[in-house]
Amino acid sequence: MMKSFARGLVAATALLTLGSAAHAQPEVVAGPSAEPGCFAPWSADTKFFKFPKKSGPYRIALANGYIANTWRIQMVQTAKAYAAQKDVAAKLKEFKVVSTGEDVPAQISAINNFIDSGYDAIVVNAQNPTAFAPVIKRAKQAGVVLVAFDNVLDTKDAINVNVDQKGLGELWGDWLVKYLPKGGKVLEVRGVAGTSVDTDRHKGIQEKLQASGKPFKVTEVMGKWDDGVAQKVTADAIATGGPFDGITAQGGDTGVVQAMMDAKHPFVPFGGETENGFRKLCAQHGGDGLKCTSAGSGPAQVAVAIKTAIAALEGQVVPQEIKLPLAITSDPDFKEGQDYFAKQSDNFFVGNSFPSCGINFSAQEIMGQTKENQ
Repeated sequence: MMKSFARGLVAATALLTLGSAAHAQPEVVAGPSAEPGCFAPWSADTKFFKFPKKSGPYRIALANGYIANTWRIQMVQTAKAYAAQKDVAAKLKEFKVVSTGEDVPAQISAINNFIDSGYDAIVVNAQNPTAFAPVIKRAKQAGVVLVAFDNVLDTKDAINVNVDQKGLGELWGDWLVKYLPKGGKVLEVRGVAGTSVDTDRHKGIQEKLQASGKPFKVTEVMGKWDDGVAQKVTADAIATGGPFDGITAQGGDTGVVQAMMDAKHPFVPFGGETENGFRKLCAQHGGDGLKCTSAGSGPAQVAVAIKTAIAALEGQVVPQEIKLPLAITSDPDFKEGQDYFAKQSDNFFVGNSFPSCGINFSAQEIMGQTKENQ
């Protein structure tokens, strides 16, 4: 009798748990989103989610992976700065930050721990787009809002926030085709292997070079979006395979230009990211042959991801895939005080704002934060 009662209790508990999880999952609804100017759908086919409204304040976590470059450090600092803003902080009971490095299982474990600890939402910069299927399923079943940004997840069960990373690679590829109409030798300084950002940008560059029909010979090196690493691999590439007719780099661009200068390599057309140091050099040496297009995705993507998570928890309508605008400046239009800042650190990404989302930061606001876990 007792055994039968126990089995019934377990079964009832399981049904209750499943019912609660199902209730917590989002409805697919008609658009538009709650803030169309900020939460712009990726395409006409993008689904819109409406999560059950949950009372705040909320517990939100940032599960970051790789941390050892300027973009990621600034991203973590931006996340903390955004969470500290008065109107945002009023909606947060707790904001937790963890960076796990390049170890994919460690990042997955961190997300699982946040789910088990009862966090309301988790934002993630994923080390791998396809390895997270089980943890995505767990988050969905637990009613946890999962928002991926920058390096997004290959799923329709989480919210993805990103710029068009492949389109960014295409922009850089077009820039090289424009300035190298007969083709030539190109150095491609890539990012962190295995990430969706590196893969998508690489595809965009390669497709544009190949579609040109011109004879391009590409040397690829992995710069990890880091000035020091990118400078070293560029120096090695110049020594063994140079000189190059054009360069494109996903990050660490200040280091790439420094390697060119150290090797006395001629300045050549360059498609790169939005580091302040890189833009200073582009402005200074544009007349010497360093013809740059500087475009990218500011670390403030993380603030949009947090804003999206809060909106979802509040029961607002949000797209499953949100498309953010690129920040672009090209030669000869680099203006001091607007496109670069001569008195600011080289290690600062310009264009780190999304005005359509009400998100803008001063350098002081960001640099006052730390990169450490909290």
